[in-house]
Amino acid sequence: MLGPAFAGTNGWYGFMTQTDKQRLDNIGLLALVGAGKMGGAMLEGWLALGLDAHNVVVIEPQPSEEIVALSMQGVALNPPAGAVENIGTVVLAVKPQVAAEAMPSVAALTGSDTLVLSIMAGKTLGFLQDAMPKAAIVRAMPNTPAAIGRGITVAVPNAAVTAEQKQRAHALLAASGAVEWIADEGLMDAVTAVSGSGPAYVFLLAEALARAGVAAGLPEDLAAKLARETVSGSGELLHRSAEGPATLRRNVTSPNGTTAAALDVLMAADGLDPLMRRAVAAAAERSKELAG
Repeated sequence: MLGPAFAGTNGWYGFMTQTDKQRLDNIGLLALVGAGKMGGAMLEGWLALGLDAHNVVVIEPQPSEEIVALSMQGVALNPPAGAVENIGTVVLAVKPQVAAEAMPSVAALTGSDTLVLSIMAGKTLGFLQDAMPKAAIVRAMPNTPAAIGRGITVAVPNAAVTAEQKQRAHALLAASGAVEWIADEGLMDAVTAVSGSGPAYVFLLAEALARAGVAAGLPEDLAAKLARETVSGSGELLHRSAEGPATLRRNVTSPNGTTAAALDVLMAADGLDPLMRRAVAAAAERSKELAG
């Protein structure tokens, strides 16, 4: 889990407007179904930003020590069935592989005015609506930098979602980073492949860069540190800069210099671009398969 530095992360409030913060303060009773790494991270963020712990119910069969500790602060952990009523928002954060068995319990938590916010990968609005035909549902795809308030989430609502419910969902998602809304759910497979899976591609780049450094003669620990700090620092520069990535790349590249020599390899016809296209296409196809 995240620890005390979470709420103080640079830029933590940057994605939340004051209106979002007020909505989070007054969100009413919320049930979190599934409190693993992503669900738990989001919960800690909400609490850090003012959500009343006494207005939170967590359904998690195998709660971590951190989640159990939050229950000591007022979060209701695994209350008996039927013990909680008038839940305004249900956040569905279980693994997609167990979604089918979780849906009856989720449906039992919902009422006529309940918003269901799902962050399950691959599970469509249609899948969710089959279990809850009249529910207002938002399907969202966050990514793991949400754990430090620097994620990006793409969300799509079904036709039953009201303007107020969409604003409520936005406030919850903005607590973890930037939020983009789309109208075409068909884009979610590509979203999953780019931003949902994307952090793994960046981490792989750091791994590959470190291995290349070792192959070039660097000690392993130094190569690992150089790669880690270069990737994370470059990401922060991209985040803070008004310039696009192509401009930043050109700024590093002197004609006929060392960077240009490396980019001749990476930007070749069989280089990084076609490899990344194949990788994203594979991830998008797998997302479609997970949808069933």
